Amino acid sequence: MPDHFSVHEGAHQLAAFLTHHANVLVLTGAGLSTASGIPDYRDKEGVRRGKMPVQGPDFRKYEAVRRRYWARSMVGWPALAQAVPNAGHRALAELEADGAIRAVITQNVDGLHQRAGSARLTELHGNIHQVVCLDCHAQFSRAFIQLLLEDANPGLARPPAVPAPDGDAQLEPEALELFRIPNCVHCAGTLKPDVVFFGDGVPSACTEQAFAQLARADALLVVGSSLMVFSGYRFCRMAAQAGKPIAALNLGKTRADDLLSLKAEACAEQLLPELVQLVRAA
Repeated sequence: MPDHFSVHEGAHQLAAFLTHHANVLVLTGAGLSTASGIPDYRDKEGVRRGKMPVQGPDFRKYEAVRRRYWARSMVGWPALAQAVPNAGHRALAELEADGAIRAVITQNVDGLHQRAGSARLTELHGNIHQVVCLDCHAQFSRAFIQLLLEDANPGLARPPAVPAPDGDAQLEPEALELFRIPNCVHCAGTLKPDVVFFGDGVPSACTEQAFAQLARADALLVVGSSLMVFSGYRFCRMAAQAGKPIAALNLGKTRADDLLSLKAEACAEQLLPELVQLVRAA
């Protein structure tokens, strides 16, 4: 089991971890973005909140599932679109610019790492700000699709709804009955957010890029992830099998707790800026 540390002590321990390893790969999850106002999926015990999200095979097969997704997304996406990088995102970008970390793999789809300035970034599950046509493969900005959604469904443009992770929102079933889904403006095909839905696999090119980053790394740092989803957890398992040390900064339980060499239970937006200063002073 890993040693556990408070915010200040954890910052010092993680600073030592970074300075002792020249090529640290960072893996981030939803806990990094909660300070930007984006809800996460799980509680401190790693238990999922609310109902299961849309499954990829169901989205492609059933119009009712697509209607549910796009209706909830139309309501929830504006809040996500307004989210800005927090101090944790900015600190990771600074650590990369300083050479203290070499690359970032994120499970998040919110695009906040890019906006914060992370350069060597792999978005494992895609980017919610992009939309793709499943038929002609044309790509669109999510902002453009929002205009189509609101134009086709003016009565649902601003209903009261509770925000949910990744631009989702909780809507009552009766609000979905008359919802109209826009089609691709080029071929009238089916539109899908350019993200990896639950039930779908990470594209092979993205997986290969992430595995290459891990192969080049000599240590792994997990930030803001319970690692309950296998696509993230497998990086810890692979690092452990290769004898590479793993540290974590996360509030609550992770699936890889037994693989960690150290763990700081603290908010990333509080600890990471202090970590930047400590590494620079080393």
